[in-house]
Amino acid sequence: MARKYWLMKCELEACTFDELKNNRPDSTGKWRGVRNYQARNFMRDEMKLGDWVLFYQSNCETPGVPGLATIVREGYPDPSAFDKKNHYYDPKSSSEKPQWYAVDIKWNKKLKNYVSLREMKATAELEGMRVVQRFQRLSIQDVSKEHFQKVCSMGGITVKV
Repeated sequence: MARKYWLMKCELEACTFDELKNNRPDSTGKWRGVRNYQARNFMRDEMKLGDWVLFYQSNCETPGVPGLATIVREGYPDPSAFDKKNHYYDPKSSSEKPQWYAVDIKWNKKLKNYVSLREMKATAELEGMRVVQRFQRLSIQDVSKEHFQKVCSMGGITVKV
């Protein structure tokens, strides 16, 4: 099966790209707490081991992409949905019939240059990319190989896709 490419938004206060590398065991983050059905479906049904991720920092002064990550664990029931003490607890979700899913991502490579949303919006080759479109708030978005390569190029690195 061909590798897929994703953009995953993470609020700066939840985890920065540098924190993923330096403060998470094995530089791996557990992507939990997503409560959007389309994003859930991507995690549950489409994200596969080895897929590449544009790690996107959001809810900050300069949203954008500082680096790349890799899917290292495919979709599994999100344990935060079962934990009554967790902010993302969902009483409708059970281990027998989970409503929500998670994936694990691993820090892969830092871009030489941070690629801001403003820069992406100003780049004609990225016009069709979801993140640059108005009112596109989905936290997980599929990305074409061409868009992935362009963002990497803007970030000063070349990737073999």
